[in-house]
Amino acid sequence: MNKSMLKKTVLIVVIVLIVGAAAIGSYAWKLFSSAMTNIQEEIDYKRSDEQLQGTDLAEGHPISVLLMGIDEPERKDDIYRRSDTLIYLTLNPQTKSTHMVSIPRDTLTEIVGHGTEDKINHSYAFGGTAMALRTVEKFLGAPIDYYVKVDMRGFQDIVDTVNGIDVTNPFEFTQGNFTFEEGPIHLGGEEALSYIRMIKEDPKGDFGPQKRQRQVIQALLEKGTTIPGLTSSISNLEEIITTVEDNVRTNLDLKEMWDIQKNYSDALNHIEEHEIVGEEIEKNKTFYYVPDESEMERLSEELNGQLWR
Repeated sequence: MNKSMLKKTVLIVVIVLIVGAAAIGSYAWKLFSSAMTNIQEEIDYKRSDEQLQGTDLAEGHPISVLLMGIDEPERKDDIYRRSDTLIYLTLNPQTKSTHMVSIPRDTLTEIVGHGTEDKINHSYAFGGTAMALRTVEKFLGAPIDYYVKVDMRGFQDIVDTVNGIDVTNPFEFTQGNFTFEEGPIHLGGEEALSYIRMIKEDPKGDFGPQKRQRQVIQALLEKGTTIPGLTSSISNLEEIITTVEDNVRTNLDLKEMWDIQKNYSDALNHIEEHEIVGEEIEKNKTFYYVPDESEMERLSEELNGQLWR
């Protein structure tokens, strides 16, 4: 969960790079188009909810996006990758609202297609992107239209390429090599990673890092509105595009990204956050997070309500 900020970088990328590239000119647009083609991937996955078939981004239909932070293996023979961060979003231009759900990585749930119950972040290790998507869909009882997947090892580069982010820290704490003062602070890539990793001193336990993840995500989104300053030179734009190309994969194509930038920006101005209510249990000497069933039914109903058009 620590690095979930990365994911939202994709939506910032969608908004930021398209606007910036269009502003700079044809060469930048060529760079952007090439990079976006390279980050797009095809997987064996189709939306399961008929209400969203035929979604038209150009018309501003409500959509859902799963943001996935992936810890890729350090070695080629190490195939045990996990989704370190999972954040589900609904974007509704009609109500100009976004709903954001942080899913605890230790959540005990059915791993769809694997025939087991396990921690939800293991779904990616067992079956890649498609299994992770199906598992999250089943868990939330809500469909997924699009996904954005980010290699967590590139997190620091992504934050650094947008010249860092600004957040307001609710209390002073130390994590790793950094001490974070209470109040407004500026974070570079390495600092931002430490900022969201802290859990031991957090009075909210595991929910503290989730809150800081969403805080950083919103800071990245706000950074998107200052894109003219970030793309003031071709070299800076090339650096941003290269960082995204190296670390991001998605099922969004270039036209869909453009439509999101054009029609969904207002929805990002009002973000409502949700937490998964539940409790921690120990099972076979392993700790799991078990959601409250009634609260999950309520959350599922609310999320689906945001997607009706």
